[in-house]
Amino acid sequence: MTALEQMGKNAKAAARRLAAAGVRKDKALLAMAQAIESGENEILSANAKDLKNAKESGMNEALLDRLTLNPGRIAGMAQGIRSVAAQSDPIGTVIGGGVRPNGLKIQHIRVPLGVIGIIYEARPNVTADAAALCLKAGNAVILRGGKEAISSNTCVAEIMRTAIEQAGLPKDSIQLVADTNRSSSVEMMQLTDYIDVLIPRGGKGLIQSVVQNSRVPVIETGSGNCHVYVDADADIDMAANIVFNAKTSRPSVCNAIETVLVHKDIAEQVLPAMKARLDEKQVELRGCERTRAILGDSVIPATEEDWATEYLDYIIAIKVVDNIDDAIEHIAKYSSGHSEAIITKSYESAQKFTAQVDSAAVYVNASTRFTDGGEFGMGAEIGISTQKLHARGPMGVNELTSTKFIINGSGQIR
Repeated sequence: MTALEQMGKNAKAAARRLAAAGVRKDKALLAMAQAIESGENEILSANAKDLKNAKESGMNEALLDRLTLNPGRIAGMAQGIRSVAAQSDPIGTVIGGGVRPNGLKIQHIRVPLGVIGIIYEARPNVTADAAALCLKAGNAVILRGGKEAISSNTCVAEIMRTAIEQAGLPKDSIQLVADTNRSSSVEMMQLTDYIDVLIPRGGKGLIQSVVQNSRVPVIETGSGNCHVYVDADADIDMAANIVFNAKTSRPSVCNAIETVLVHKDIAEQVLPAMKARLDEKQVELRGCERTRAILGDSVIPATEEDWATEYLDYIIAIKVVDNIDDAIEHIAKYSSGHSEAIITKSYESAQKFTAQVDSAAVYVNASTRFTDGGEFGMGAEIGISTQKLHARGPMGVNELTSTKFIINGSGQIR
């Protein structure tokens, strides 16, 4: 039996106990949050090792930001766990049923998925968020992070494992794969006897590798090629502020925008206002010919590849379109199905955009940066699902459950 198979066996045993853990899950979650706060110095020391190695290997600033932990972010991790603990327990919730003519009493209830495997990249906060959400939903979790964050992930995972064991639940409810070689992720994709569902979190390459190669069922979380469309009658200041926020508040995350589409009738007014704001953060602009005609040669000519790229950096693509239909067509062709926004005063345009844009989150006059489990009232999230089966959008505790039927009879036969 390989090390991963043993982890899978341990996780299966833990999952059976978690399915009936009830309020003990909340006790364990609160213990995890307290332990993370108490272990701040230990976590920061481990994170410093990861950051040192990442800088020496030439990691770019945007990805370094994803990797970085500080006291504020550690406090945020603990608060996220407490928010998850405060939510209603989905397990055992009756979502349907009734009494059949033959007297059978049928209940359709929520149950855990079982064992969840998560493969993710350089964001150590995912270790805490994923563990908390899986535990709340009664699932055991096997975490496999990237080598960039191995010291941080190991430290956070061990702190949480100790805390939940002290709270009376099996420590193997949370396990972290120490091997960061590609072979470990490949093996996870084949563990159909132990892992019930696999969730990848990271860049497009990682996600597609898991989707295409896994034998374990996959919930596809999205790379974020997100768009803002500025309609003909948009408020110019609002458009500039939303684009600035959606691109620059944290460009390394999946809900940051990568492309702005601007109606030709407002382009000469809104593009200079947008550029003035984006220049505050030295954002590199890549634009179509009509954009360059308005903003000048400081805008790099956009290529076909630019429209399809998730930059995760201070780079943005800009295209002037003839009308809302062209904007919707562009989004349909290039979007990853994550988050899109329209800036408009027109009710009709807003209705058309929200009806025809097929993404997990569609905004009217607001930044795409709100696509987040915490912002949507879920406490935290396991990822943003861009697929349509099982779950879509930010995935909280309810999305980490399945269902089953409980049937009570009095001797009925068929």
